[in-house]
Amino acid sequence: MADKGKDGLSLAECAAFVEGELVGGAAQDTIVRGVNDVALAGPDEVAFVVRETMYEAVRASKAAAVLVPPGLACEDRPVIRVADPALAATLLHRRLLQRPFVARGLHPTAHTGVGCRIPAAVTVMAGAVLGDGVRLGERVVIGAGTVVGDGVEVGDDTVLHANVTIYAGTVIGRRVEIHSGTVVGSDGYGYVADAQGRHCKRPHIGRVVIEDDVEIGANCCIDRATFGETRIGRGTKIDNLVQVAHNVTVGPDCLLVAQVGIAGSARLGRQVVLGGNVGVAGHVELGDRVMVAAKSGVHSSVPPGSRLGGYPAVLHERWLRSCAVFSRLPELARDIRAIKRRLAETQGGEE
Repeated sequence: MADKGKDGLSLAECAAFVEGELVGGAAQDTIVRGVNDVALAGPDEVAFVVRETMYEAVRASKAAAVLVPPGLACEDRPVIRVADPALAATLLHRRLLQRPFVARGLHPTAHTGVGCRIPAAVTVMAGAVLGDGVRLGERVVIGAGTVVGDGVEVGDDTVLHANVTIYAGTVIGRRVEIHSGTVVGSDGYGYVADAQGRHCKRPHIGRVVIEDDVEIGANCCIDRATFGETRIGRGTKIDNLVQVAHNVTVGPDCLLVAQVGIAGSARLGRQVVLGGNVGVAGHVELGDRVMVAAKSGVHSSVPPGSRLGGYPAVLHERWLRSCAVFSRLPELARDIRAIKRRLAETQGGEE
């Protein structure tokens, strides 16, 4: 069942909010309380379509109205014409789901250390542990069982879901959301071998800084720096099961999809996109707006705007050509053997 706003908005208000054109004005006072898939939407919900081929589903839909691209219409129900229906639906859905923050304070089973700064307008749930000197912003939510280490700073409107672990000294910005099971600030993976080949652990005395408007999925690991900082840039979105190693810098507005692994001291520019299961070697630099296809391995620095794929990663167009050749390798091998036999026969005949 889709989540719905309590009070809702009229269709006219929805159109104004997304800066769209409402066609079917007779229904402008209809109240909308949610956004849903076109096949699942009910009479108090809005759906959206991005292309004309989806219109068969619209005819069967029960949605109160449909967000559509410019120039498209639907005879049997109101539409709201917008430049980007998917974006408009997302923004409208977020607006409909907004709730005023309700501060629940500190649960009786939560533990707080000495010297903490905790405003009245926070929610700290059952079993949470806050170390010494923790500083929380306004309207922060700390989920059940979450551990926040000594000296951690958490900005306004940030949510740490249940069972998150934040190590000492981490700095978290405003409007950050970190999902369950994620660990931020654990030691990086750094060892030096002695003469007998035994591994000596390097101390990691740096910290992690997470800038504003970052979202981090479940069961991610972001390691503290050896020295200095590991930094996640403003607006970056990190999927589940991602590893960010010590001293990595991730620029603003990057997208890191599930199972990405970034080795130590790598640097990502702004708006970099790494597909699922991409690996990035240590100390390399990916320029702004680089895109890397899923399951690729990046072993050297890449200039801005590059599109890569494969292992090791090469330019995307070259990778596609290589894939086409790879699929024909058995036939190519057979042809090469046939050519070699003919050459051998020709050379033997000449002798």
